Amino acid sequence: MPTISQFFGIFIRMFFDDHVPPHFHAKYNEYQAVIDIDRLEVMEGHLPRRALSLVLDWAELHQAELRADWELCRTKQLPLNIAPLE
Repeated sequence: MPTISQFFGIFIRMFFDDHVPPHFHAKYNEYQAVIDIDRLEVMEGHLPRRALSLVLDWAELHQAELRADWELCRTKQLPLNIAPLE
């Protein structure tokens, strides 16, 4: 599962050839969540409120890049890195 971005201790990853809908995985310490790219909502899991807010803000800024990386992963290609939240 490639890491496509990292910021404030949060790791953003995607699996190769993962199930739909398009989503990414966010990990912060012992917490993990799966985030729907199109709806920007948690599909499963949990992150602390502040970490979730940062992840959703970042995802909104990079939604097109996340969709492009999703398509790369679906075809088993290495996704591109996405700039971290600053």
